[in-house]
Amino acid sequence: MADNDTKHCTGFISCLWNALKRPSVHYSLGVLLLAGFVAGILFWGGFNWAMEMTNNEQFCISCHEMRDNVYQEYKDTVHYSNRTGVRATCPDCHVPKEWVHKVVRKIQATNELYHKVMGTIDTREKFEAHRLELARHVWKAMKKTDSRECRNCHDYDSMDFTEQGRRAVAQHSKGLEEGKTCIDCHKGIAHSLPDLREVDPSAVVGSK
Repeated sequence: MADNDTKHCTGFISCLWNALKRPSVHYSLGVLLLAGFVAGILFWGGFNWAMEMTNNEQFCISCHEMRDNVYQEYKDTVHYSNRTGVRATCPDCHVPKEWVHKVVRKIQATNELYHKVMGTIDTREKFEAHRLELARHVWKAMKKTDSRECRNCHDYDSMDFTEQGRRAVAQHSKGLEEGKTCIDCHKGIAHSLPDLREVDPSAVVGSK
């Protein structure tokens, strides 16, 4: 029985391959190439359209889990409102700009769809219970990429230390010397910190 299944499978694959190799008797090579070219453009355009449609702030807060929790915290920060009017939105901080890294991030985000369906953080209480775990995932990812998304706007080489306060100059100089990355010191810059007592006993719950 197994041998028959194997032969059938092999025969099907062989027939399919031969059909693909066989020239069309109804359409010219030019027509087939043109059709393939148009189909490729449509697929590529549709793929990129879907990427952009899921890469904006309105899409991010279309889920109440984000809208009612971290988005409300973000609205009270300098990344949302500041004297220059430059706003860093959700994808600016959480989605890479480079195409390959962006696709990888989008694939990883499918895990969030699973938890959306399962209702893992669909209430405030559930969200708070998972806040430290969620924060650690983001911190780990940013640490791994040397805070790549932060550096799209902030860069040591572009900093004018004469325009910074003494404390900022001291901390940035120390961080530069020690090879630290942005997220090492700037946790909670856009969202409330989780309960860090098990990480740092001196941390204040929910501080920014």
